[in-house]
Amino acid sequence: MDPNRTGPEEYGHGGDTPRQRPPRESLTSDLGQHTPVPARTVQLVSGDFLLTVNPVDGSEIEPCPPAERPARPGRLTESERAEVERAAAPPLPPGPAQPALPLLARQDERESLVRLLARGRSVRLVGPGGSGRTRLLDVVAEDCADLAPDGVVRLNGHRRTADDLVHDLFHAVFDAPLHRPDRDELLESVREIGAVVVLDDLEFGGAALDELLDATPECAFLFAATPDVADPSADAGVEDVELSGLDRAAGLDLLGHAVGRTLTDEEATWAGDLWFESEGLPLRFVQAGALLRQRDRLRAGTSAVDEFGVFEDVRPDEAPYDPADGDEVPLPSLGEAAAPAPLLASRLSASARATLRFAVALGGEVPHQAHLPALVGDTHADAALGELVSCGLVSPVGARYRLAAGVPAQLEAAGYTDDADARIREAAQHYAWWTGHPSVTPERVCAESDAILAALAALSPLAADPADEPSTAARLAHTAAPAFAAGLHWSAWERALRAGAEAARIAGDVGEQAYFHHELGIHALCAGQLDRARAELEASIGLRGALADKRGTVAGRRALALVADRSGVPLAIAPTAAEEVPEAHVEESASPPRGVPMAFPDLQPPADTGLVVPGVVPAATVPQRTKDGVPGGLKGLAKRNLVAAGAGALLVAVLGTVVTLGATSDNDPASPSENVGVNPSASQGLDDGSLDADPAAGNKGDTGKATSRPTDPGPDGTLGTADDPTPTATESDEPSDEETGSKEPDEPDEPTPSGTKPTQSQKPPTSPSPSPTETETEEPTEEPTETDPPTESPTGEPSTSNSASGPASSAPIETSASATQSTDQASPEEPETMI
Repeated sequence: MDPNRTGPEEYGHGGDTPRQRPPRESLTSDLGQHTPVPARTVQLVSGDFLLTVNPVDGSEIEPCPPAERPARPGRLTESERAEVERAAAPPLPPGPAQPALPLLARQDERESLVRLLARGRSVRLVGPGGSGRTRLLDVVAEDCADLAPDGVVRLNGHRRTADDLVHDLFHAVFDAPLHRPDRDELLESVREIGAVVVLDDLEFGGAALDELLDATPECAFLFAATPDVADPSADAGVEDVELSGLDRAAGLDLLGHAVGRTLTDEEATWAGDLWFESEGLPLRFVQAGALLRQRDRLRAGTSAVDEFGVFEDVRPDEAPYDPADGDEVPLPSLGEAAAPAPLLASRLSASARATLRFAVALGGEVPHQAHLPALVGDTHADAALGELVSCGLVSPVGARYRLAAGVPAQLEAAGYTDDADARIREAAQHYAWWTGHPSVTPERVCAESDAILAALAALSPLAADPADEPSTAARLAHTAAPAFAAGLHWSAWERALRAGAEAARIAGDVGEQAYFHHELGIHALCAGQLDRARAELEASIGLRGALADKRGTVAGRRALALVADRSGVPLAIAPTAAEEVPEAHVEESASPPRGVPMAFPDLQPPADTGLVVPGVVPAATVPQRTKDGVPGGLKGLAKRNLVAAGAGALLVAVLGTVVTLGATSDNDPASPSENVGVNPSASQGLDDGSLDADPAAGNKGDTGKATSRPTDPGPDGTLGTADDPTPTATESDEPSDEETGSKEPDEPDEPTPSGTKPTQSQKPPTSPSPSPTETETEEPTEEPTETDPPTESPTGEPSTSNSASGPASSAPIETSASATQSTDQASPEEPETMI
């Protein structure tokens, strides 16, 4: 580099040459490149576990370190509780504010409920759909604001279990973000809550309701349920208050408030017929009031526009009652008033009708108003919710809205389910994108859980469509389930995982199946269901092993090891001496009774092949005690291994003793054990005398006599002993001089027919025996004493005795110490008993 130049000189480029600008195309491509969106991971504490929700490889779970352990939660302040209550209320629909309807003819029920709650009694308000239960609960909650130390807590039981409601009550009173206590800590905390709990849309009774009441002894509950919900148990102590319909006068009064003006005589007569048909349900009068308001707008016609102007807001009571020619609109028929949903929907905007179609496809769940512009395709579609609320077609359920009672069936009959499949796919694709976006908080996803789960439930039968690749249902469950877990809505988390696993199975996506099984195992582990957690995690590890997913497999194995630690049962235990293993020969595969010991077992069942057992495996006799005092686990395994080691040592000693006694008890050169070479070419049975082998040439007439055996056992009845009679020279199986050992030491050895080396020793004996010929005829029952001189076999081999009087020779002597000790301790009268 030239110090006087500012640019490089390499490769022929001068330093003074100005650098060229990059073309616009490269700039455009650079702007088009986006950094990958990071995965949204959340760390929370569940019981004594530290759970890291990872939507990519699967959640990771470990014992919570002491430093990460949250402190005892404190109670929320009044302002914080007000914020929580405001978040639990349904959002106000956009558009002009709707006038609040008064509570008519409910004073007796109102006073009765407040009186029971003030005495600490729990009460259940039972009424059909559309009877005004939610409106009455709102008024009673205001009356009971100062009754309990913790005030009034509003909960919703729509698709919620007793365990979910206990956790909801805990988080409504205590400040515990990202903390889901275990069962013991939860019950200890909720027992201290003293509040009036107003619970709408209760869906269970019986034992589940008793569990909820037992967990909160200091709370007074006001339940609202329909007649089809199970009754409380007789010992629950819950009183029922029936909520019936309105009388005729109250119904007409409510209809007038809904219309916003005084009813005409014709309308009053029409309303009377409606009251008789609807049994006085307040919802029917609210919807009838919407029909009359729509009729007034239609009756106004063009004359109202001419009088008030195009941009003026025309109120129904200010519209002229004398319709112009052709603008007369009759009152709805009684049948239309009894099922007013199709007629009301036909007079709404296109966005409102499209919203109703989505709601019908989702099982009655109305998407949040923030999602309506994207679903409907209209930027002002959020105003459709205000139209539906004013018409009484939707009703609040917790923090959201659902179709009112009877409306879904009416819209289905009107043909609003014709394009339900397309609406379901559109909603699922939108929610899959929205739930996976990093800017969306888990709390917002949990607030929309009912609509998301409804989309999953409706999309599952459609997941097998070949055009739907990858599966939209599996993708939606994969993005929504981590948000439900991070938002502590675990019942929705489990339902999303199960729906996703089924959708992935139908679509054949093995990777997604592995993810959902892993998450189900994590959920079961947090819930304390160890058996189900083990099964789900083993399934996930097996699937990920087939896909060679190392990171996912490691996460699953860690969780499975935690399950084994909590359950106290090892993942796999090798067979011990106390377990009997079937007999297996050399190079045969024998599978132990408990399977092949593995640190982390696979999903597939263990194959028949297992450990390669050399030789026959003896069955041990140590009993395995599981219920009689021997501890299980690692301690029991160590004890069993110690017993097995002792049994093995004893077995080696016994085998050595048997082999040594067999080698030293008889020195007969004609014994078959003395004539078998290292590589025998053939063997002979006990019942035949020859192998029909051709004699080898050049062996001086030797025709395989070395392999012949005596047929007469002698007086003792045992073949191969010293008392067997000597065969005659004329017999075909007569042993030769080489076989009997009578050959002179200086004679040269001749080859045997099998080609093996002779067993006789060619060296002269190191210590001559006093009587070599008497050794062959000596009875085996007589045991030599220490004073007897050492003897030598006629074959010239050295003695195998290692007693103190043994010969001192420089030749190597193969002996066994254990065998010698066993021989010395044997009884002289019964030498063959030990064999």
